[in-house]
Amino acid sequence: MPRVQKERAGITDPEKRQREVRRTLRGLQEVWMQIEVEKIDTHEGISVKALLDSGATGLFMSKKCTERGGFKLIKFEKPILVRNVDSTGNSGDAILYEVEVNVYFKRHVERVKMDVCNLGKTEVILGMPWLQAHNPEIDWEKGEVKMTRCLPICRQYVGKKEMGPEIKKRRKGKKEI
Repeated sequence: MPRVQKERAGITDPEKRQREVRRTLRGLQEVWMQIEVEKIDTHEGISVKALLDSGATGLFMSKKCTERGGFKLIKFEKPILVRNVDSTGNSGDAILYEVEVNVYFKRHVERVKMDVCNLGKTEVILGMPWLQAHNPEIDWEKGEVKMTRCLPICRQYVGKKEMGPEIKKRRKGKKEI
């Protein structure tokens, strides 16, 4: 490349190069949480990856995840139409069911209802209602989530070990929460 073209492109100008580096930002990272979801009645559960998504207007579980966990589907009286972010219809059509599950994340536990729909490869999405309710501390660089600002309605396992992937073994014999 001739010197004149390099100068026009800002390649030889050190100040310009420095500005270009500053403009090169890493894209926003996705934050995933390894959570456990369990059946309300039997306390049998599975470990899943949940995506924190401030653009989602609810809490969602994939159809595949409900099948894998054997969760009881609760049918809605009327279907809920689903639109993707780009305003196109969701490939899974309308939402017909929801599930009610216990969710565990470290020492945090709660009972929630999640709409069941097609999420592609994603198993669970915790959207804006969940983020607003819990206001978790999120380190976007490290992808870490801390539940330090939960409301009193959230039950904490204070002083006990963090919940692990074998919910049923640890919860066997305990009453429903």
